Amino acid sequence: MTDTKNSAPAKDDNSKNWRPATQMIHAGINRSQFGETSEALYLTQGFVYPSAEVAEARFMGEEEGFIYSRYANPTVDMFEKRMCALEGAEDARATASGMAAVSSALLCQVKAGDHVVAARALFGSCRWVVETLMPQYGVETTLIDGTDLANWQEAVRPNTKVFFLESPTNPTLEVIDIAGVAEIANAIGATVVVDNVFATPLFQKPLELGAHVVVYSATKHIDGQGRCLGGVVLSSKEWIDEKLHNFFRHTGPSLSPFNAWTLLKGLETLPVRVKQQTENAAKVADYLAGHKAIARVIYPGRADHPQADVVAKQMSGGSTLVAFDISGGRQASFAFLNKLRIVAISNNLGDAKSLITHPATTTHKNLAEEARAELGISDEMLRLSVGLEDVDDLIEDLDRALA
Repeated sequence: MTDTKNSAPAKDDNSKNWRPATQMIHAGINRSQFGETSEALYLTQGFVYPSAEVAEARFMGEEEGFIYSRYANPTVDMFEKRMCALEGAEDARATASGMAAVSSALLCQVKAGDHVVAARALFGSCRWVVETLMPQYGVETTLIDGTDLANWQEAVRPNTKVFFLESPTNPTLEVIDIAGVAEIANAIGATVVVDNVFATPLFQKPLELGAHVVVYSATKHIDGQGRCLGGVVLSSKEWIDEKLHNFFRHTGPSLSPFNAWTLLKGLETLPVRVKQQTENAAKVADYLAGHKAIARVIYPGRADHPQADVVAKQMSGGSTLVAFDISGGRQASFAFLNKLRIVAISNNLGDAKSLITHPATTTHKNLAEEARAELGISDEMLRLSVGLEDVDDLIEDLDRALA
């Protein structure tokens, strides 16, 4: 976008041909005249112009260059380009948080009288945006069981404009057939927006499966070390230009340059971290499945996952997340949580540290009891984000708390 972006590619940028681990270290680098090794951090609100004519040309979109850091910033631009290379997207806008990414991606493309269909298994704040916020502005919404493709088809109305889903979902780890949903959406000209946080861009490529827009909370695996908030929306250049650009520019959900720099550092180690965390999670899931105190285990890498066939079709790896139910209800769940010594109680996820939360009283506490029951979020359910600790230490910690 000529009025906001410096689109000059990095020197010898062949990032489209690189493999993910290389993309996450080198893609999008735009070195200054000093030739720094690490990405430069541009902590500036604005930019100066060599002449009034140049300023006019940039605002008219006739000359490349930065105008204001609310619109675009060199450090943020590098993060966006690196995410595009990794995701296989044409363009992106980085946001201040994951929820800023979700809200922007949805609200920028609907108006009063439009209809949105969403899978009912959503993070609590995402569900609030769909179920509460959008109707306040005249946007009709329908929540469905997204694992059944027939439900998407049946929910379609003449005014349906957007399909929205998470896969795997938060916290029940349902996996939705993205290609199947996209086929239904394409038949009616609707846009499919996928929150791909739990799969990470390493294990699932929604755009390749037919989705039109992908969103991430970069706070999670992309940072992965509990340091900062961030989000990103990725799509075609046409969609970004026509739908998101003006909304983003005028409402201001932009990412801090410092946070963008931190996220760039996180991307460098993403493959190493996620690979090890996923291996740890698979072992933890198998351990929990064999414990007499555990009533249910949900993990996308196991053969007993409810949508194991869809997992095999569209995911190249499992997840760093495990959901499980402890027999004995809330009292047993809280007693277990309070006895953990390595695994920390926190509602974050994707961190190098193992974290666990009780969704019914934290991330999904605002849902009505009936809605939680419909989603399978019982008082017995816990969501475990497995970290980089030695897996034997994690299993011993869980075993001690369960005992």
